[in-house]
Amino acid sequence: MAEQSVRWGILATGGIAAAFTADLVDLPDAEVVAVASRSQASADAFAERFGIPRAYGDWDALAQDGDIDVVYVATPHSAHRAATGLCLEAGHNVLCEKAFTLNAREAEELVALAKARGSFLMEAMWMYCNPLIRRLKTMVDDGAVGEVRHVQADFGLAGPFPPAHRLRDPAQGGGALLDLGVYPVSFAQLLLGEPSDVTARATLSAEGVDLQTGALLSWDSGALGSLHCSIVGGTATSASVTGSGGRIDVPSGFFFPDRFVLHRDGRDPQEFTADPADGPRSSLRHEAAEVMRALRAGETQSPLVPLDGTLAVMRTLDAVRDRIGVRYPGEAPAEDSGEDLAPELTPA
Repeated sequence: MAEQSVRWGILATGGIAAAFTADLVDLPDAEVVAVASRSQASADAFAERFGIPRAYGDWDALAQDGDIDVVYVATPHSAHRAATGLCLEAGHNVLCEKAFTLNAREAEELVALAKARGSFLMEAMWMYCNPLIRRLKTMVDDGAVGEVRHVQADFGLAGPFPPAHRLRDPAQGGGALLDLGVYPVSFAQLLLGEPSDVTARATLSAEGVDLQTGALLSWDSGALGSLHCSIVGGTATSASVTGSGGRIDVPSGFFFPDRFVLHRDGRDPQEFTADPADGPRSSLRHEAAEVMRALRAGETQSPLVPLDGTLAVMRTLDAVRDRIGVRYPGEAPAEDSGEDLAPELTPA
């Protein structure tokens, strides 16, 4: 693709779509040309807010718009398979929000479809594109803390969320795990890859979604991951990486940090801070810039957010849900793991 503006279509008009579009319109090489919603009124209001020339009241109209280089799918994750599949079938490149899909099977279907079409596909795991997270990974890979022994990460919101809220709705893939737990899991797997074993416990709602989940991941290297997510308690949203030769602490907001601290025995703590030129902590522009870089390079996936990594995270999320007994409407029963899951469930 030539060095020119990349034309974006936005599918959905919720809060994350607005946040992404606000950052996108500030990029000099990005052009938002169309938006779609299931409601024409919602699409029109979003288009007026951001100065978008075309507004569609259904997804198919956006998918059939040939004047778009890439579509950003920002629906609830329960609709990611349908929305992303529709756009890929129409020949579009897609950036799809996380959790990428409800389960690994749906994710595999989208990856296979993108490969068959020769289209670009990427999960919107903006944490992986954050410059400071990239620096942290490079340092860990280069041995700054020695051999990784343990990764900790948590993400919890205080709520309370009423039963009618999407986070409590099984039909929308509700619960803490897919909405929030995807971050701790993705952080751990960024550093250690796919775990060899998964153990988990959860507190479930009356609707059958997880209100909070704790997971212990293990790797053949001997490393462990202690992860937690919640929609009933506001956590520190911190993370740490402990190795044989030191530790890195990432304070509140680990998935979009402004600093982290390296601790090594016999040395003063060393703080690494974000470059002010990289923009505000909450900026989503880094993932947008990575998508546009990849498109111009003719790539069908990003090396920062590779599809194999996305599939591995989805398999881990599936394993956690299997352990805690959470299934969504229309999903096939999980294969028998040989475990009696009932004692692990604590209905709220």
